[in-house]
Amino acid sequence: MNRSWRWRAAAVAVSVGFASLFLVPNLTSELPGWWRAVFPTDTIRLGLDLRGGIHMVLEVEVDKAVENSVDLLMDRLERDLREEEIATRNWRRRDTNSFGFDLVSRSKADDMTAFLNDNYPNLEAGDDDGRRYSYRLVEPEVAGIRQLAIDQALETIRNRVDEFGVAEPTIQRTGANGILVQLPGIQDPERAKTLIGRTAQLEFRLVAGDGPGEVDVLPGVSVDSATGLESEISYRLEPGVLMTGEVISDARHRPAQFGDPPYVSITLNGNGARLFEPITRDNVNRQLAIVLDGRVQSAPVIQERIGGGRAVITGNFSLDEARDLAIVLRAGALPAPVSIAEERTVGPSLGRDSIRSGTRSFMIGGVVVILFMALYYRMAGLVADLALVINIVLLIGVLAGFQATLTLPGIAGIVLTLGMAVDANVLINERTREELRSGQTGLAALEAGYDRAMPAILDSNLTTFLAGLILFQFGSGPIKGFALTLCIGIASTIFSAVFAARVFHELAISRGSSRAPSI
Repeated sequence: MNRSWRWRAAAVAVSVGFASLFLVPNLTSELPGWWRAVFPTDTIRLGLDLRGGIHMVLEVEVDKAVENSVDLLMDRLERDLREEEIATRNWRRRDTNSFGFDLVSRSKADDMTAFLNDNYPNLEAGDDDGRRYSYRLVEPEVAGIRQLAIDQALETIRNRVDEFGVAEPTIQRTGANGILVQLPGIQDPERAKTLIGRTAQLEFRLVAGDGPGEVDVLPGVSVDSATGLESEISYRLEPGVLMTGEVISDARHRPAQFGDPPYVSITLNGNGARLFEPITRDNVNRQLAIVLDGRVQSAPVIQERIGGGRAVITGNFSLDEARDLAIVLRAGALPAPVSIAEERTVGPSLGRDSIRSGTRSFMIGGVVVILFMALYYRMAGLVADLALVINIVLLIGVLAGFQATLTLPGIAGIVLTLGMAVDANVLINERTREELRSGQTGLAALEAGYDRAMPAILDSNLTTFLAGLILFQFGSGPIKGFALTLCIGIASTIFSAVFAARVFHELAISRGSSRAPSI
């Protein structure tokens, strides 16, 4: 028994040992304390089709994104014209992507037209009568806003779900304006839907006084400091928005302290800190309303100038509400509202049925392959079966070690691996048979069989592995699950069939037989 054989045997033993360590937590949940302190405790994650969860298709209201862009454009254009000393009035949005206004002085018409042509090439003029003008966004601009709204919504929802802590979610675009969201293992679907679909438009605005003047009236709540009871009230706010949620760089929920409810602590970016300090300095003893999605969350009184770019949002939140608000503020606001176009809840009973069916197919396929190899190749078939068992242990151990998500197509990939795993051993055994028929001794025939079969084994498995990588890169959801198990299975197959099986063959020869294991 040479040193090379010993090293290969040690490598097989170590590999199987490590894989087994990752498998133990999947076989029992009653692990002793010393195991948890030293060895892995993570289990294989189950996908939506096995574990249950929610499946949603969200529809992004892209027309609302265009309307928001037009509103912002109107505000900016009105300020620019005012700076150019071109007086206007009666600004109004006419439809989704057009607006109009009145020019106070006809003598400024040429100046206004020249200014718009030079600075707003994304606008095209409509009908005008010398005093009343209308403009609309050019079609490429509208298409770009719609596309950007979907892309931003996709990224924002992905960030929110990642912070929510869902393992291996599926989030991808579907159809023209749709986003597919699959969240396995969610225990509170309503909370997840609220978190994902919340627009989270945050505004800081001053509460207006009791005197006359233009105001915006928004709903909100007031909390009685003595009883802690909430009551619905309306807030009169000044029209201007002082800051928006775009200036937030971080948001964290804070637990209740000294009987006060949880709150959200926000950190402003550099621009936000520069804006917030003069706002608080110039408005001491006034209420600053914090508005989220058109509703006043709180309206604290500014006691003094606040520097450093830090503030808090209160609102008699529960701990989960404070945590979810912090998540949506960190992830950013959705560029447009989203609505749930389709929703399905996959119950755990369906998951158990899927697991049972997948396990049954796995066991039946494994038994059939093992019996065929043992009957057809006799002793060499038993060696191939032992290599197959090692292959499965390594495959599932790697899935557990990387905390991969196992789906029903993933189980199909494992079953497919069972059939493909013995293909390499079949090639090796057939080549070894040919060498034995030509008069080679056992060890020489075995070495020649491996050498002659190796190019075909590598070629076939490498091409399948590359196809699996492409499926994993460009596929989604179930396709990724299938591709992942397929790729890991190919790697473990080559190791077990070419490396581990050869160790067992050489062991049989080294124990005194001059022939290769019976083929």
